[in-house]
Amino acid sequence: MQFSIIIPVYNRPQEVDELLESLCHQTIKDFEVVVVEDGSTEKCEAVCQKYADRLPVNYYFKPNSGPGPSRNYGAERSEGEYLIILDSDVIVPDNYLEIIKKELEREPCDAFGGPDRAHPSFTLIQKAINYAMTSFFTTGGIRGGKRKMDKFYPRSFNLGIKKSVFEALGGFAPMRYGEDIDLSTRIFKGGYSCRLFPEAFVYHKRRVKFSSFFRQVKHSGEARVILKNKYPETFKLVHLLPAAFVVGNLILVALGLFCHWIWFVPILLYCLLVFIDSLLKNKSLKVAALSIPAAYCQLFGYGTGFLSAAWRDILSKKQPSQTEKS
Repeated sequence: MQFSIIIPVYNRPQEVDELLESLCHQTIKDFEVVVVEDGSTEKCEAVCQKYADRLPVNYYFKPNSGPGPSRNYGAERSEGEYLIILDSDVIVPDNYLEIIKKELEREPCDAFGGPDRAHPSFTLIQKAINYAMTSFFTTGGIRGGKRKMDKFYPRSFNLGIKKSVFEALGGFAPMRYGEDIDLSTRIFKGGYSCRLFPEAFVYHKRRVKFSSFFRQVKHSGEARVILKNKYPETFKLVHLLPAAFVVGNLILVALGLFCHWIWFVPILLYCLLVFIDSLLKNKSLKVAALSIPAAYCQLFGYGTGFLSAAWRDILSKKQPSQTEKS
């Protein structure tokens, strides 16, 4: 068997239903599906049973431990040569596995990843959030965009890796956030080949409210500080930009309130840039308008998460050890 698709899930049976339905339509059939229920109270076992006659799906339930250990749990019980890690909130195109197979035949590699897109059925907010997470003007294109400010690191919503390499690296680290970037970093540090498959995209639903989206990216900002401390050589300027964006906007607002309205011009220009770019990409005035608050949620969420974690890190280093106290 060539592919084992690993899907950790926590209280999202409807999402698993949609993902499994999309997997039923794959143009190649040499794969298995491993669904790992991470201690959910809303189980998706019945959903998996519904597809038992259409998909080679294996369902497992385990106590809650987070997505990383759940993916490791699924990998241990898989049989494929390659593991494909998907989040439960994605939908895959019919030719998803076919594209991956052709890419591996064209140029074999140890690990790979693909970008994400918005499906036509997504809500306006989901499309706006997708823009915020994929645009060069928000994330610097580091999530698989054509223009980018850093090399591509596969992420767990759409990540593939040889099972033998996954096992050699010890799988995902026991981190609550940033565990996928940690694994990608260890792939590169281990000397393994890793590529972006630009056409092997998934439709990523993400969050349906700006408030939950803000919390999600705030955790990502916090995780970046942990990763910086763990792998200092991987820290790049692009990772600092959201924090600079937060500080810069706050300074501009303060100057605008107490000095002159002209200080608001850079903010207005950025909003106009996001609006026009989103309009060209999404062909929707409503999505373009919603892309402005989505972009601010993405940048302020990540930026404030980074700043708060960095401040805690600085304070912890200033605290004297027990030996110093005595």
